[in-house]
Amino acid sequence: MLSNRIAVSQRDTAYMQLALNQAAHAKRSHEVPIGAILVWNDHVIATAYNQTLTRCDPTAHAEIVVLQETAKQLKNHRLLDATLYVTLEPCLMCVGAMIQARIKRLVFGAYDARLGTIMHQLHRLKGLNHSFEVAEGVLSEACSKELKQFFKYKRCRHGA
Repeated sequence: MLSNRIAVSQRDTAYMQLALNQAAHAKRSHEVPIGAILVWNDHVIATAYNQTLTRCDPTAHAEIVVLQETAKQLKNHRLLDATLYVTLEPCLMCVGAMIQARIKRLVFGAYDARLGTIMHQLHRLKGLNHSFEVAEGVLSEACSKELKQFFKYKRCRHGA
């Protein structure tokens, strides 16, 4: 848990549900079920899901795709007042992109003990020129369940 926990609103829960809907799209595409949405001025600007297999692109994480789509729509690579919602704690690459985009706030669902960087406070390292607020664990059980079911199915199907 982060020491400076940010309050979570009903709106955060509703937006996370939309991110979970995106995760379901990923699952139907045989992608790891991670979904993201980007909200700016209380409007959903873009939605995305993992597309690494579909695009043959190791950087096509839900967070990266939603940042790219938002920047295109707003015609600005700086997303200063944006909140990014994602169903899984972001990896280092995605946190780097969020820092570059200058998002205001991140809300994530499930924790990622293996690759997640937020709980290690990597987005707040000395010397970085930007950091953002974090609200953690929103709908974490539902987000975790989606991932666990996906990987259980993959293991059963491939005999691992």
